[in-house]
Amino acid sequence: MSDLFVKICGLKTANDVDVAVAAGADAVGFVFAAGSPRTIDAAAARELAARVPAGVLTVGVFRGQPVEEVRRLAEESGVRGVQLHGDEGPECYEALRAEGRTLLRATALHVGRCGEYGEDLLLIDAPDPGSGKPWNWASREFTAPEGRWLLAGGLNPGNVREAVETTGAWGVDVSSGVERERGVKSPDLIRAFIEAARG
Repeated sequence: MSDLFVKICGLKTANDVDVAVAAGADAVGFVFAAGSPRTIDAAAARELAARVPAGVLTVGVFRGQPVEEVRRLAEESGVRGVQLHGDEGPECYEALRAEGRTLLRATALHVGRCGEYGEDLLLIDAPDPGSGKPWNWASREFTAPEGRWLLAGGLNPGNVREAVETTGAWGVDVSSGVERERGVKSPDLIRAFIEAARG
């Protein structure tokens, strides 16, 4: 499990980014969707993304925003990945595919396989993304998708290892599960999550 892909999302401070990278995160996410306590602007995200070494993926997270806005914010912030939460079709992924850009598709529908819409990584999230509420990934009805997929939604240092062992996830994504209060990350929880996830 040591090669498990781990993404720490919703980062807003230089210390959060530095801690996540030092602890071994494979990707860090910056939220550009409106209405979240983790929302950040492109200029601030650019400063944070510049701290991240080339081997760690920087991801901009969007929710139901026009493709033009997504492209503009991705370019202004300098993120190397784009994650879409919404009902965007394959044409949106095609429009956003730039050289070297990694595309992530987030969905609460646990069916199909990674790559169906042209995405590089598939993220299976809770029905209410960012709420911190777990969903029943241990349900017999849950069928793990094919390919490179990340489990998200309600994960924390106490349940992430069980979640990975139960679902066989290729990777995991966390935001609220490493916060000491809504929108404020805990360095200790970030370190504990990555350590627990990799078992």
